[in-house]
Amino acid sequence: MPSYKIPCFLDISFQSEIRNPSRAKLVHFASPPTRFGLRFGRLVEDIRGRVDLRCSIAGQKVEGEAETGRTSLLRSCSPFSQVLGPRDVVKFQDDLMSLVEAGEVPISRINDAVERILRVKFAAGIFEHPFSDRSLLDLVGCKLHREISREAVRKSLVLLKNGKDPEKPLLPLDKNARKILVAGTHADDLGYQCGAWTVRWIGDSGRTTIGTTILDAIKQTVGPESEVIFEQCPLVDTLSAHDFAFAIVAVGETPYAEYISSKTELVIPSDLADMICSVADRVPTLLALITGRPIELKPEMLEKIDALVAAWLPQTEGNGITDVVFGDYDFMGRLPVSWFKRLDQLPMDPGAALYDPLFPFGFGLTYNAKMKTNSI
Repeated sequence: MPSYKIPCFLDISFQSEIRNPSRAKLVHFASPPTRFGLRFGRLVEDIRGRVDLRCSIAGQKVEGEAETGRTSLLRSCSPFSQVLGPRDVVKFQDDLMSLVEAGEVPISRINDAVERILRVKFAAGIFEHPFSDRSLLDLVGCKLHREISREAVRKSLVLLKNGKDPEKPLLPLDKNARKILVAGTHADDLGYQCGAWTVRWIGDSGRTTIGTTILDAIKQTVGPESEVIFEQCPLVDTLSAHDFAFAIVAVGETPYAEYISSKTELVIPSDLADMICSVADRVPTLLALITGRPIELKPEMLEKIDALVAAWLPQTEGNGITDVVFGDYDFMGRLPVSWFKRLDQLPMDPGAALYDPLFPFGFGLTYNAKMKTNSI
């Protein structure tokens, strides 16, 4: 194979630059990636990025002329070497070919894009080895991979509360407790644990892949004499009929991605909040939050629960949670963002004079009092 300079592969969005009209005028429709300082490599738009860019600059002027569909297309695709589909890729191809034929896009611009794509393919050995090595497929999801994922879950958990009285912590939990209640929408749902971009773009609920739910992990962890009772939304009769040592309640957001994640409220639904309070009124309760971001937590619910853990999205490895809450490992995680009290506090700046989060940036409790919290 001949020697080639290894190109960089950049997958970036120019939306923030294009949406600034004063900077958008700098993007001439004939500009190749060298306009942005890239001698090698290629710029690849995100899915529908070209369409979003066209919408964002519609109506602006190019060199004193009114924006048209053709010039909008030219400007929106100008820095890219590769355009993703599949939604309007055929129309894009037809439009681009007509622009080349009309001389509005120089053939040198097309050649530049093709050369950049070929450089990447040559460097990756695509022409010598066009197909993937199917023998490696068995490594996907192997024991080693799952052990690493489980370790990542353990190390990312953040302990936010442990006991109504700091001198009487609820965690670590007793593996040999006689009766344990497990509840919540996310306690036995692998799809919810994984979130989006798992099997499907938006994710799903249920047994979407191979893995261990939180409920599975609890059953695998506790002693042989322990009885684990699961009810997604426990009835008052269930709470009254059993002498539970403690409850583990797992709730959070349903899977979300991209624009679907944009919401005016980030809260635990009222029916689930009521269920949590009902359980916590009767049983010492650990609340595990399965979410990719902070959500609003009502003060009355926080007062009732005994322990609170941000478990984020543990993916397929529910055992990573039980490893820590049952005391085999200590908590190591720290908040990578400030946890707000109310959504209207966003954005939050830890250096601001009026900074007043529910939990500050870098916060995280541990079992070991000698380990610092809030230490990022």
